[in-house]
Amino acid sequence: MADLRNYQTRTANAGTQAGAVIDQGLRAYMLRVYNLMALGLAITGFVAYFASQAAIADGQLTAFGQAIYLSPLRWVVMLAPLALVFFLSFRIHAMSVGAAQATFWVYAGLMGLSLSSIFLVYTGASITQTFFVSAAAFGALSLFGYTTKRDLSAMGSFLVMGLFGLIIASLVNLFLHSSALDFAISAIGVLVFAGLTAWDTQKIKEMYFEADDVAVAGRKAIMGALTLYLDFVNLFLFLLRFMGNRD
Repeated sequence: MADLRNYQTRTANAGTQAGAVIDQGLRAYMLRVYNLMALGLAITGFVAYFASQAAIADGQLTAFGQAIYLSPLRWVVMLAPLALVFFLSFRIHAMSVGAAQATFWVYAGLMGLSLSSIFLVYTGASITQTFFVSAAAFGALSLFGYTTKRDLSAMGSFLVMGLFGLIIASLVNLFLHSSALDFAISAIGVLVFAGLTAWDTQKIKEMYFEADDVAVAGRKAIMGALTLYLDFVNLFLFLLRFMGNRD
């Protein structure tokens, strides 16, 4: 009887220790995801701000500004980030962690160049205010996705359909120029990316596996950072359409 109790005690202790190791590994993995995402956002913000400063002087577009906003090069600036997202998504399993991370940094820089025009459209104060509102909302939503015991997969499927609907509606409104449709797109966009933030956080958390080697865990962290980066940027841009004061 005493041997049985000792065995049960040792088994319980072993289970507790294993759970603690998994929790510690999960926290380190998620911290890496958030750190990569934050650094990517910092690169984007840095490039966007300084590109906008270089693009205009004395109220007029400089040669640099004309090149990235008016010349055919603007299509490269607009489409290059999208191309890199697809490249990273489809090729990351064949890339080293260092190469995947470098690709993410390049992508963040190109996004900054693409987003630099917001500094020419909106006031700096409204951009700053919207950024902090977005950061607070993103933090709360991501924390919910990380801590909730509820399975968000059903909600995620619905949100993905909503995302495709947003893309189609945005393309249609390029031709209609409807202010009412633009307002609806902005409102739905905020709701969709708010939900995606929580769902993606839960999905990234569930991707963690304690037996992954360093390379696999590193690639997962980079893809997780890219996913949350996209959620944050889109949430920020849709909120900016509501809160931004035009310059």
